[in-house]
Amino acid sequence: MSQIDDLQSRIAAAMDRIGAGVTALAEREVATAPDPELLQALEDEKLANAQLQERLRALHAKHEQDLAELRAELDNSTELQTLRAELAAQTDAFGRLDMDVQRLRFANDQLREINAALRAANESGVGEPHLINKAMLAELEGLRAARATDAAEVGAVLARLEPLLANAGNLPEGEDA
Repeated sequence: MSQIDDLQSRIAAAMDRIGAGVTALAEREVATAPDPELLQALEDEKLANAQLQERLRALHAKHEQDLAELRAELDNSTELQTLRAELAAQTDAFGRLDMDVQRLRFANDQLREINAALRAANESGVGEPHLINKAMLAELEGLRAARATDAAEVGAVLARLEPLLANAGNLPEGEDA
């Protein structure tokens, strides 16, 4: 019987320990249960965060739309189109002027060579005086054309500078364009 009493006391002790463990476990669960106020605060913060993210998305969308509208307005601007047309015209004018200047310089170089050859022929007694006169007149005409081309080139540069100078007069003293 002593073994039965001994086993019974051991079983009772084990049952007491199990009961104490269950009680401690239940107390721990009660102690670690989430605070309803903290849960509510967390939910409120999540809601506020979601609202702020939605507002941020809306602001980004509006910003992109405004930016696209401004770009379209800039592309359709008549002033911009006018400036682009002026720039294209000036570029073409300078291109033509450059071609004319190069052609004129080449013609003048050839004319000078021909005149030198005619003078040499005249000195040796082979040349005709009226050909020399024609060559001299052609050279004078080439020089006049060169002068006119130079004047046109200066005029083109001045035409480009006039708008800049007109804007420079509107600037306050000491400020650069």
